[in-house]
Amino acid sequence: MVWNLPNSLTATRIALIPFFVGFSYLPGRWGYILSALFFSLAAITDWADGYIARQRGELTNFGRFFDPVADKLLVISALVLLVSNGHAPFILVLIILAREITVMALRERMAGLGHRIPVSKTGKWKTGFQMTAIIMLLVQEGLWEIPFQIPGVLCLYISTFLTILSGYYYLKNAWPNLKTGT
Repeated sequence: MVWNLPNSLTATRIALIPFFVGFSYLPGRWGYILSALFFSLAAITDWADGYIARQRGELTNFGRFFDPVADKLLVISALVLLVSNGHAPFILVLIILAREITVMALRERMAGLGHRIPVSKTGKWKTGFQMTAIIMLLVQEGLWEIPFQIPGVLCLYISTFLTILSGYYYLKNAWPNLKTGT
């Protein structure tokens, strides 16, 4: 296996998870700020690894498998943390997690049938709103006394709607192959 910069960024994203989770337990505003900062760094690697891999033609089997795993670990860790802290509505997080697991399983099944499911524009918008929501909900009022809770929850609602919509599109596009098993 070739180890390249995109794969290093994917591994870094996984390595940053304990830091943003741990910082969220620090008392006071710095806990919120550091947690949001480390999550933001991890979220940037999500964008950067794919961009660099495509630009340089450095797509690897490791990246194809571990990039979505790293993404799910990052998002699931953040959402569970936010629910446990009372900063995110449980029902929205449950919907998001159910979709993420379903789409991951769908991608694996389709790969087993010899098909790749490309990321849709709706899925990219979903990710953007999701990451924005998580950052706002992590930072809370730690940054310049600005209350990010309401806009963060609003972004989470939008993300949840896009989560359902993109999940529907993925399933709809995969359904003919799933029905026939080809």
